[in-house]
Amino acid sequence: MADPHPKPPAPEEQPPSLQSPLLVPPPTAPQNNLNHNYQQQQQRRDRSREEEDCQLDQTLQKLETFLSFLGFNQSTVHGFVLSWTAFVLVGVVLPVIILELLDCSDCKEYRVKKFELDIVALQASLATVSLLCLSHKLRKYGIRKFLFVDRYSGQMSRFRDQYISQIKGSIRLLVIWTLPCVLLKTLLEIVRTLYIHQKSWWLSIYILLALVISWAYVSTIFLSASSLFHLVCNLQAIHFEDYGKLLERESDVLFLIEEHIRLRYNLSKISHRFRIFLLLQFFIVTASQFVTLMEITVYQGVITLINIGDFAVSAIIQVVGIILCLHAATRISSRAQGIVAFASRCHALMTCGSLSSDGSSPRPQSNVGNLEPPNPLNSLRMNYSESDLESLEFISIPTSSQLASYMSTYHKRQAFVSYLQANPGGITIFGWTVDRTLLTTIFFLELSLVTFLLGNTIVFSS
Repeated sequence: MADPHPKPPAPEEQPPSLQSPLLVPPPTAPQNNLNHNYQQQQQRRDRSREEEDCQLDQTLQKLETFLSFLGFNQSTVHGFVLSWTAFVLVGVVLPVIILELLDCSDCKEYRVKKFELDIVALQASLATVSLLCLSHKLRKYGIRKFLFVDRYSGQMSRFRDQYISQIKGSIRLLVIWTLPCVLLKTLLEIVRTLYIHQKSWWLSIYILLALVISWAYVSTIFLSASSLFHLVCNLQAIHFEDYGKLLERESDVLFLIEEHIRLRYNLSKISHRFRIFLLLQFFIVTASQFVTLMEITVYQGVITLINIGDFAVSAIIQVVGIILCLHAATRISSRAQGIVAFASRCHALMTCGSLSSDGSSPRPQSNVGNLEPPNPLNSLRMNYSESDLESLEFISIPTSSQLASYMSTYHKRQAFVSYLQANPGGITIFGWTVDRTLLTTIFFLELSLVTFLLGNTIVFSS
């Protein structure tokens, strides 16, 4: 018998819909705009970073080209032979031949052959030392590692603009000091040519140009080496200025010690690379000044500005070169030693500030008549009134963990200050730190030698 109320058929189960990635609804318009703006900003930053890197690369390339023109680039055999051949021919052989050809009996009043040969020898010695020391280091390390602006050191992106500014400033400083001296040398040779002209004026002009070019080439080599050392020290001064700012905002003592070890290691490498150059430069400049003084005081003829003008111009170049080196070395040594005083001051301020801010150690009142600092524990033994005792209940007593944390931080800072006092850093020459103390010693040593030489040449001869 059939069911009078048949049930309707059950609907078929539909399989769960699987959302395909192609069927996912697209993101809304604001999200698209945000992603697009972020990509544009990122591309703009990358483009600006690449432009800044290219600008630094171009600046270094110009500096390297200038040094190569002077003969400092001796990375290949061809460059080595060409550099020393040009130096020997232009800096030594050419002026010696000209001075031998100009040897005449009528022009002794305006030219003293011995004076000029001594100047050629001394200037060539300084240029030789500069080429030997600097070309070897540039060939070994390259211009980037030599200046400590290598892109793999992790510091180039932060100080890129300051690097470019210092490199351009170094080239500007070289031009400022070299150009007036070259003009002074040219003016001196022009005056001599007017008094001592050859059979042909063209020959006199050729001789004038040859002497000026030879002297300018040798002097520029010497000043370029001094300016390069000045540049290396100025680039490191940037890092020490940044380290001083780091001391103000960084509290991780271990990180500060590691950063100072890196800076001091760079100064040690600079000292090792330039110590022979600085020592030989100082000895040759000192010898040149004393030879100049001895030649002038012993000379029996008439001394005029024309026949001793070369001594004056060469002395200016030599003194400028040695001052550039000593100023740069003293400046970076002073920066390195000033870090010790700055860290000690920060340590004292943090210690006193923590003592005054904690409830455990209130800041003592200044007492002019009593030099002995008050003990905070003695205040608990005094007789307080009831209201005072009630107020003491609101003073928080430090826990042992707070005291342990404070003492741990204090000992870390104290260890950091002790480390800086034992390792101040600076430019050294075989253990002697080039600072103001060394400059004072050099000054009095030079003054004593000058007094001794004048006493032997002027007093005894008269």
